[in-house]
Amino acid sequence: MYRKTKLNLTALPSRCIVCWATGVGFFLVGVGFFLVALLPVALVAEEPHQATRPHPQVESSLAKIQSTVAKGPFKAEWSSLENYEIPQWYKNAKFGIFIHWGAYSVPAFGSEWYPRQMYIDAERRGDNFFQHHLETYGPQKSFGYKDFIPQFKAEHFDASSWAKLFKEAGARYVIPVAEHHDGFPMYDCTFTRWDASEMGPKRDVIAELSKAVRQEGLKFGVSSHRAFNWVFYVRDASFDNADPQYADLYGRPMPFLFNEDAADYQKNFPPQDQQFKDDWLARSCELIDKYQPDVFWFDFGITPRLEGDTYAKNPFADHLKQFAAYYYNQTSPNPEGLGVINYKWGAFPEKAAVLDKERSKMAEIRKPFWQTDTAVSSSSWGYTNNQRYKTPDRLIDDLVDIVSKNGCLLLNIGPRSDGTIPEEDQAILKAIGGWLKINGEAIYDTTYWKTFGEGPTAVSTGHISEAKDQPFVAEDLRFTARGEILYVTGLKWPSDNRVTVTSLAKDAEFFPGRIDSVSLLGTDQKLDWTRDEQGLTVQLPSEKPSEFAYVLKVTK
Repeated sequence: MYRKTKLNLTALPSRCIVCWATGVGFFLVGVGFFLVALLPVALVAEEPHQATRPHPQVESSLAKIQSTVAKGPFKAEWSSLENYEIPQWYKNAKFGIFIHWGAYSVPAFGSEWYPRQMYIDAERRGDNFFQHHLETYGPQKSFGYKDFIPQFKAEHFDASSWAKLFKEAGARYVIPVAEHHDGFPMYDCTFTRWDASEMGPKRDVIAELSKAVRQEGLKFGVSSHRAFNWVFYVRDASFDNADPQYADLYGRPMPFLFNEDAADYQKNFPPQDQQFKDDWLARSCELIDKYQPDVFWFDFGITPRLEGDTYAKNPFADHLKQFAAYYYNQTSPNPEGLGVINYKWGAFPEKAAVLDKERSKMAEIRKPFWQTDTAVSSSSWGYTNNQRYKTPDRLIDDLVDIVSKNGCLLLNIGPRSDGTIPEEDQAILKAIGGWLKINGEAIYDTTYWKTFGEGPTAVSTGHISEAKDQPFVAEDLRFTARGEILYVTGLKWPSDNRVTVTSLAKDAEFFPGRIDSVSLLGTDQKLDWTRDEQGLTVQLPSEKPSEFAYVLKVTK
């Protein structure tokens, strides 16, 4: 049994006391050295990984941006940005090409959202990417999205041949995706090692396309989808994307991304923090500086509350204002006008930029100029092995309908990982180009008319709603104008080779004057036509001048 005893130092010889004190001192010194030795280890363990910290060059980039904005003429204020004027070239162009190309073209499964869905064990539009990945490549810990990047070689990529195809298609501008949600820029990005100039293709794809597209006389733009990278990758401790060392690709492994319902981004999209938004702004403005884009397209991630956000309430608004002021100030000296910003929903005031509708259209004329973005495929924006392609007929009808309502069409293709454009995509683009060679004067350099058209078929207007569209019929006509010339485009050839345009009836509200001539683009054949209280009735020839929609040219 222990008995507490009290040490009586006075009872010990002085030499013993000294020895005892010395021993205690050495012991305490030893403990001190031990604790000091452990201190750096503890500090290192708590230190955030370098990949999760702000990039060291972001701060200087922000200083440059602020300096440029301060010089004007545009200020980072909505009231100043609403003085924006859309350049005439863009309103005249009507038709552009969008390009979704990245490391997601390597698995070529499901859609370009493979990087996200491979970490979510649930179906998306009929496909379970997670299970496909497990069965094909193995666990997400040992083979993550990052491991597709070395396989993304782009060995047959030829920017010049792409640009020539786009010109043959009749496009007037081209917008490749500079960075998708996956966090892998397709250009030489200062703010990450994970980009196409350092990994994968080891080429600055955006620089090559910029040069080739402009050599063909086309305008060049870029798109950024980076804002959604904030919540794009769902995390789990068993996934490689949970490792902080890959945060400069996947984004920082924020705690909310590990929640059970993290996959539901429509409910779980907390506003981006200052570090993320500053990095976004630095990256976006670097694209302006390096490639001088004529158009800058943004996806929905710049509105964290999605359709619920307006420019007045959007937590991203301050950075959007800084970006817009920087872009407009940098492009103010351009003789052909300012740069064009495309935005979704309510991210910008409608006078400050150009509204873009994804896989959707307008029911009527929208006087502020606007744009639809859609794809040759109804199943994916990026290349996959089982694309569900649309017909050229449908896409031409969409182009005509959009232009008649004061819009333009941005049509997407998805190249393969080796840099080749699929034959189906090429055939669709060439078919559209062939139609535009005959009928382009009813599209390019035109304006909307007094009414967009007539006919029974309505179009989809909600976000990503084009799947609800019904085929157009012979009674569906669309109008465009150039000066005193009116173009009437029939979206389907009538079975009896006769068409009546009721909007052009005698003494009609929209066209009260006299009609001098009616001709059909693509043929010199003289047409028989009459005009009465029911409309302008035209007898069409027995042979179509083109395979798809036809155009009547009406002059006073």
